[in-house]
Formats: sequence, C-alpha cells, structure tokens
Amino acid sequence: MANSATKLKHEKVMSILAEVTGGKSYKAHKYALDHTDRPAVDYGDSEIIWKRRAETTLHKTYVDLSGLSKKPAFRDGQILSYFLDGSRRVFKVDDIAYAQSGGRSVIYPVIAGQIGVGCCRRVDKKVIPIKFEREFVLSMPDVADADGKPGFWPATAKKLSECNELKRLGIEFSTILPYKTSKNTDKKFEDRATACVQDRMIECEKKLVAELVRLDNLNQDNYLVKDGSLEYRPSKEDKIDRKKYQTFKNNYSWVIGASKNFNPEVCEDINGKPNPGFIADLPLYHRTPVAEYENQMLGDIKFAVWYIRLRDKTQTRTPFDGILKVEKILVTEEENEFGIDSQLVDTLSAYLMNERNPVCYGSDLRWANHIYPIYLTESFVKSRYLNAESFLHLF
Repeated sequence: MANSATKLKHEKVMSILAEVTGGKSYKAHKYALDHTDRPAVDYGDSEIIWKRRAETTLHKTYVDLSGLSKKPAFRDGQILSYFLDGSRRVFKVDDIAYAQSGGRSVIYPVIAGQIGVGCCRRVDKKVIPIKFEREFVLSMPDVADADGKPGFWPATAKKLSECNELKRLGIEFSTILPYKTSKNTDKKFEDRATACVQDRMIECEKKLVAELVRLDNLNQDNYLVKDGSLEYRPSKEDKIDRKKYQTFKNNYSWVIGASKNFNPEVCEDINGKPNPGFIADLPLYHRTPVAEYENQMLGDIKFAVWYIRLRDKTQTRTPFDGILKVEKILVTEEENEFGIDSQLVDTLSAYLMNERNPVCYGSDLRWANHIYPIYLTESFVKSRYLNAESFLHLF
C-alpha cells in the first residue's frame, strides 16, 4: 500500500487519475477548447422572458445622452470604482475508458481548466489590481465514481496535489467536477464538462462580489462593473433560507453587468415584439428604454436591462459592434414595483460612455464593445494564467 502511494507521487496527473478511478488513459492529443477574444453575436439563450418597461419614466424611444455624457462632472468624476472580470481556459487533456456491462468500455474526455477571477479599483484616475483568485480544476465523467462514494472527488483531488511535479510547481487542483454521462441530452460530453468549469467560475465571481460587499467597498458612490451578465443562479441554500436569499440579492445593489456579447433576437421593442433592429439602429451616445426580464432558471430575480451605443456604427464592422448591454438586478420592493430610477439609468449610462476611451483598438478584436477599465482588468487576469504549454505538460 505504502509502495503504491509512493509510486503515485512520481506519476503524471492522468496516470494517477486512471489508477485511482480504475480507468484506462489513452494519452490522447491535448488541446485548448476555447475560441474567445473574437467579436461575436450570441444567438443562443431564448429562455429569457421580457415582462414590461422597468424604469420610472416610460420612454417610448431612444434616450439621447450625448449632452449629459459630455458634462465635466461625467468626464472628471466617477462612481464606477470597481471592475470585475472572471474567465476560464479549458483544455481537453485526455480520453479515458471505463468498463460497462457486457464487457464493453466507453471512452470519455477529461477536461482541465484554469479559472481566474480578478478585481481592479480606480484610485486617483488610475486602475489598479486589488484582488485575484485562481483555481485549477478537472472535470471527469460521473461514471469514474461508479459507486458514488461520499468524499470520493475531494479525496482524489487531494491525492493529485500530493504528486511531486505539482508540489514542485506549487500547483493544486481545487476540485474535480463530475459531469453527467446520462443520455437524456444531445449535449456533447466536452460541452457538459466545460459547463461545469463555467459554473465553478461563476461561483468564484459571486464569492468575490460578496467579499467586496462584506468589506463595505460598494455603495451609491462606488459601483462595481462586472464584465458580462449578472445572471447568477442562487444556490439551493440561498433559496431555502429567506434571509440568505435576500442577502444574495442585496449583494448586487451597487453592481451593474456590462456585456459585450448578447442575443439581439430576444430583444423586444416597446410594443413587445422581437425587434433586434431597434438595438442595431441605436444612435451614438443614446440608450434604449429599460426593460424588465426574468429567467426561469434563476428563480424570481428580476433584471433591468438596457443598451447603450459607444461607437458610431459607420466605424464598426457589424450593426451590434459598439453596443453594450447593461444589466442591473432589481433589489428593493420599490424597484420591483416601479422599476429603476430613470435618472440613475442616465447617470450610469453617461459614465459608461466616458469609459470607452482610450480604446484598445488593435489589441483586442472586440475593441468597439470594450470599456477600458474592463479591458485592463481582463488583461490583468489573463496575465496571471499559467501558459498553455506548461499547463498541458502536467498531463
């Protein structure tokens, strides 16, 4: 037994996983699964339900903010103080086989991921990094733990971390995320595993937001801008405990989400009909009226969403380049009943419009949709990743 444990310490990650889970590693080709950093229109999710207008002034068309955004107060002052970005890099690192009934064996992909979540703060007109969390994770087929032993996955992750090579590099796998192998969906195994890594990244983002709230960093003069959507799913524990659920919502009182990619097909006009052209024709320095939507996957949380145009469409390549989707969770009873204050929407939008300069043109293909502090935060997070070649060498 002792000899076996000593032997494992000298093995590579995949050899240890095969030994511990009773699988057969094929030492297959390793490669990255990500295709990020390119401008794209997300035509995916259609589960969003648009409910009604969600601001105190019921605008019927675009709102012109060109005058407001050029006022000195919006150019020199700021209430957007914190910027958060979470990202993950996902790799297929092997194929592994597990025996099935009838003498068959089925081969599944093994996915590894690096997760990085970082936060920057603006101090004296400079954006400085203040927090970074990194995790290394694996996603394996659930059949690797055929007996469903309690504590099997944490124990396996711990065993991996005792490997000499990982110790030498100071690397630990935080967890192993089992993906479902049942045949009740057409989703590819690789996509199921990637979704597990994505969910883990979202949990890391939620923890960082909660920490900023706990430290009393966020208030009406210090908003947090999160890169991407705020569609965070509350945990089962949050939903069961009413007080905990409200705390979860309260954490987002001073948080807005800014998405570079969005699905224009689910955008509706003031008549409640799908009208992506309404978004595409948004004039420069204008915003749309605010709409409320729910996503049944996220419980009873309501969102206010609107769009602002940062770049003239004559200077961009697609109709949706230069448009930012902005989200805010409706937290208070007043917001849920009457919508978000239109003056606050104008203020946040004007500040966001002034974040577009200086541009990252030439450095990032999504430059037209970037606001500069988020670009800096993204760059900070990416700079802390272990490079792909070194990471893949672990397997």
